[in-house]
Amino acid sequence: MGFEEQVALVTGSSSGIGAAIAQELAAQGAAVAVHYRGNAAGAEAVQAAITEAGGRCALFQADLTNPDEAANLVKAVTKELGPIDILVNNAGTTRDTLLMTMKEDDWDIVLDTNLKSVYAVSRAAVRGMLKRRKGRIINITSVVGLTGQAGQSNYAASKAGIIGFTKSLAKEIGSRNITVNAIAPGFIPTSLTGVLSDEQHNAIIAQTPLGRMGTPAEIAYAVTFLADERAAFITGQVLSVDGGLAMM
Repeated sequence: MGFEEQVALVTGSSSGIGAAIAQELAAQGAAVAVHYRGNAAGAEAVQAAITEAGGRCALFQADLTNPDEAANLVKAVTKELGPIDILVNNAGTTRDTLLMTMKEDDWDIVLDTNLKSVYAVSRAAVRGMLKRRKGRIINITSVVGLTGQAGQSNYAASKAGIIGFTKSLAKEIGSRNITVNAIAPGFIPTSLTGVLSDEQHNAIIAQTPLGRMGTPAEIAYAVTFLADERAAFITGQVLSVDGGLAMM
């Protein structure tokens, strides 16, 4: 496995799962575009870790809920690093609350950040992939998109939408040697899960057959598997990396 001479764009890669993905792709030889919206310090820390390990990367800021900024991001990455071979749509957020207390902004921000950004960045990146007749798109969904979760109707809807988007796009562009897959992480210790109480944390572990939470690195390993040439006959799939939490 190796991604020398390839360019990877990882959205939302200033912390957590995105940061782990960016660092793993760089460790495997890819030139990585580290994207952030507001966490410049986190992005700079990821850049430092990659360069100290001998990898190549560059930082890019954009608000991906704005399709124009998403398109400009793809143009900027292509200009600085080269055509995008691997796109990892990872940017995401939560606004957890029960539906009866959910404000319209809670719905819109989550859907725009988690789902609209996938549409906007993919649309911009696919054009170059179609011309070169190759590419890998990997969308980070969630186990919640498969099972649902009380208090997360907005988040679950956005992540379920990513699954439908993944399967549809895979059918549209598969003939051009471009694969589109999704990874559904289980519960991973990140800033998004840091708000869980000890009781919630213990309940999740009790429901997970492997008896623990996952790690960002384990999601990153799954991404590099799907991005590799040896996974070229896999498309339109959802790979659950969840310790068995959502067996179906």
